[in-house]
Amino acid sequence: VQLQAFGGGLVQPGGSLRLSCAASGNLFSGNGMGWYHQAPGKQRELVASITPGGRGTSYASSAKGRFTISRDNAKNTVSLQMNSLKPDDTGVYYCNTVQARSYDYWGQGTQVTVSS
Repeated sequence: VQLQAFGGGLVQPGGSLRLSCAASGNLFSGNGMGWYHQAPGKQRELVASITPGGRGTSYASSAKGRFTISRDNAKNTVSLQMNSLKPDDTGVYYCNTVQARSYDYWGQGTQVTVSS
């Protein structure tokens, strides 16, 4: 099982980041994929998801209009373009299938810090 998220970093409010995730084929193929955000001291929540074929996307209200999820089925990767970042976007971002449960493997995620 592989879930390797990268692309995080420190960015000023209003800035942008692009996260990417490489997933093993058995997780990725045929599954809806999502990006999850875990803010400090809070539970992990789904902020963006994409259907297996890539034609359908869905966003949490906090991400709508600012984040864009995409996937490359040939490379088993899923990405999240994050614009107009806010301090509340700070936290660890994980990718996983949309069916993932807390007890599933999540990988290390990637840290995003939005601060001036």
